[in-house]
Amino acid sequence: MSEAKRDFSKEAATWDEQPTRVKLAQDIASAIRSDVQLTPDMDVLDFGCGTGLVSLQLQPSVRTLTCVDSAQGMLDVLDAKAKMLGLENVQTRHIDLDAGGAITGNYHLIVSSMTFHHIPDVGALLSRFAAAMPSGARVCIADLDSEGGRFHGDNTGVFHLGFDRPVLRQAFQEAGFIDVRDRTAAEVVKPDAEGNPTPFSVFLMTGTRA
Repeated sequence: MSEAKRDFSKEAATWDEQPTRVKLAQDIASAIRSDVQLTPDMDVLDFGCGTGLVSLQLQPSVRTLTCVDSAQGMLDVLDAKAKMLGLENVQTRHIDLDAGGAITGNYHLIVSSMTFHHIPDVGALLSRFAAAMPSGARVCIADLDSEGGRFHGDNTGVFHLGFDRPVLRQAFQEAGFIDVRDRTAAEVVKPDAEGNPTPFSVFLMTGTRA
């Protein structure tokens, strides 16, 4: 693991060109749609949205979609997509928590996909989510099961080598979420550090703001 930051902005222009990444986003979005009833009066926050591969699949079913990322390059790509598609209920927001950025607003659903392993203190982030949600709102976090550091060829900017689900479930509860559930949402097969095709499981953990 490394505390150095990975420059996601440099990767933004070609981010969507990896079929495995696009398929994973489709699987995660499908799992979210299956576990949460999306409605036209929902205001949704996607934290660590990247180029919007997950959030744009939720967009047609909700009122507003606020897409947050610390990489401006990713948001620029997402802005271009939204403009091309004529989407009027999507807004992007550059927030770098490490630089003192804050999560503002009030959301009925907060989602985050493959971002938590890049967050040093996930418990603190979950508490920030809870503070921006009314009672009954839902949170959906998708990330890697414990993987021993094999998923990323370069672990720069990786603070967690996947997650142990019971430990993360406890963090959800301590942050003020109830009815916490998890299931496997996807499997990704990619070469490990030695180049061997290796399956990695991705979970979706959901909770309800108490």
